[in-house]
Amino acid sequence: MRHLSNAVPAFIIERGIVLVPNIPESAVSVVRGAAAAFIVYTIARAIDDVLDLLNETYEHDPDAARRPIKGYIQLGKIAIYGAAAIIIIAILIGESPILLLSGLGAVAAVLMLIFRDTILSLVASVQLRSNDMLRVGDWITMPQLNADGDVIDIALHTVKVQNFDKTVTAIPTYRLISDSFQNWRGMRESGGRRIKRAIQIDVKTVDFVSEEDWQSFRRFVLLRPYLEEKQAELDKWNAKVAPDEDETVNRRRPTNVGTFRAYTLAYLKAHPEVDQGKTMLVRQLAPGEMGLPLEIYCFTSTTAWAEYERIQADIFDHLLAILPEFGLLLYQHPSGHDFGGLGKLELREVAEAS
Repeated sequence: MRHLSNAVPAFIIERGIVLVPNIPESAVSVVRGAAAAFIVYTIARAIDDVLDLLNETYEHDPDAARRPIKGYIQLGKIAIYGAAAIIIIAILIGESPILLLSGLGAVAAVLMLIFRDTILSLVASVQLRSNDMLRVGDWITMPQLNADGDVIDIALHTVKVQNFDKTVTAIPTYRLISDSFQNWRGMRESGGRRIKRAIQIDVKTVDFVSEEDWQSFRRFVLLRPYLEEKQAELDKWNAKVAPDEDETVNRRRPTNVGTFRAYTLAYLKAHPEVDQGKTMLVRQLAPGEMGLPLEIYCFTSTTAWAEYERIQADIFDHLLAILPEFGLLLYQHPSGHDFGGLGKLELREVAEAS
């Protein structure tokens, strides 16, 4: 109403200027044209406000975050102001708007260049919404644009992402279609977050388990079912393949890394904060220059970031601390402290020899 009220005096001027005596006809034409153009502009501004009101009203709907209409509202504004501009130009030059529209075909290529980003953004907005690829509140990561956080606004030309350091990244809407991005919505909806991390084991510490150590492993309550099952499997295999052999090289024996792998899996299955309904693996990866990777693959029962990090840290704290109980060591590159200790040992040996 604020904008429409401005049209009232302009309408009075446009209709009443002819009643003022001694004004040249050319001045009357100019004043009437300017007043009419101002009326068209105020009407366009009023429609702009109505569209904003529609968007604000829609945002109170629970489904608004899932299917925002801000991009379509902005497209409607572009159409309104475009039509208003054509009508205003037609009024000022005294020609029909239809005549101006008929000439747009000649400048279509220029308009395509001018509104290139708008057209690309419109197509991208339609694809994002029709395929439900993005919603307000989604956590997305887009490393190539330094975006890692929650979507706070989806507009026609830009998508605003509030990163976890509280900075805001504005992403052109069409880049979400032309480039790849990762949406973590599925993780949040599943109720669990994945743990996928490997422990690097020193290959030199991998060995067979002696009979004495095998029996000592019965101290671990979590390992007892595995030990009984594995012992029965080994006895059956050895009785079939090498029944009369005394040489240990001809018999199948358990290994410390295999036993530790079984313990890790049993520990995860007994952990109250690990989701037992999702995939759970403890597997070996290919050995390399960093040792033998033993990868833990499971899901926590929560998606809260702080809780997820705590659960993951607790799991690996325990596994790293109990690793020596199985005769295994964690692999790491020697540091300056290690070489320093080696140098002191050599000096001590030299001093003792002299």
